[in-house]
Amino acid sequence: MRMQTMTNQVTNEEKVSKKSKIESYDIARSDETMHLAIDLAKFIKENRLFQNIQGKEYVNVEGWQYAGSRLGILPVVDELINMSDSTEIKYLAKVNLLNLRTEQTVGAGFAICSNKEQGRKYYQEYAIASMAQTRAIGKAYRNALAWIIRAAGYEPTPAEEMDYQGNVQESKVEQQVKPAAAPKTMKAVPVDAVVEVAPAPAAKSEAPVAEEAPVKYATAKQKEEIIRLLNNPVITRQEKTKMLLNINKLDEERAKQSIVKLKKVIEDREHEQSAAA
Repeated sequence: MRMQTMTNQVTNEEKVSKKSKIESYDIARSDETMHLAIDLAKFIKENRLFQNIQGKEYVNVEGWQYAGSRLGILPVVDELINMSDSTEIKYLAKVNLLNLRTEQTVGAGFAICSNKEQGRKYYQEYAIASMAQTRAIGKAYRNALAWIIRAAGYEPTPAEEMDYQGNVQESKVEQQVKPAAAPKTMKAVPVDAVVEVAPAPAAKSEAPVAEEAPVKYATAKQKEEIIRLLNNPVITRQEKTKMLLNINKLDEERAKQSIVKLKKVIEDREHEQSAAA
């Protein structure tokens, strides 16, 4: 009986070992990392861990972290330096990549975030510090794993780094492009009727006014709800791209209006699809 119990324990250990081998990869083995690229492509797509910027798909930091975790490589914040002065909130972060198998540092990344960046004027200090760390994590993984993300079919640059390079400004050009016609099973609803973007700047001819109170930008909960709604298949790719490029410009009220409008559009389109079926 004791011998049978020991045999069962050995069998269970072998099963666990095999399962672990399947679920993790070794960056030193090219055949395993190519299997990881296939797994990444599926995981990133299913969980929408990417952003479409100017027609190209960039993986969010969460996607890079998933790739690193499958290789046993985790980020460790090494430094967070406050570079602020009386006119600017600014942080620099350094992140090291630690290989859990060898306990060695296998990569590093530096990044800066400032409230002087477009769309971050009213960000609180903790948010600036947090974004610096997020960008540094993405940069560190990019330095080590860019080729794996490329093999998975995505651009080898973290989406957060593209935002840092000022792609929000490039969205102005995309906003001028006429959206593709909606499918025949639903009414063509203008993009502006689906989402609310930041208010247009005042005309130059207007007289200067007194400085207004700080804008209360959309909360993290509101942004999560908007992204969840945008993932509905009845929302077109053009509509989703436009909203994602402008989501950080929304104040709380416009975010609230956008959520209501998105829910209404989704309900109407799903109803029309059901009626046409």
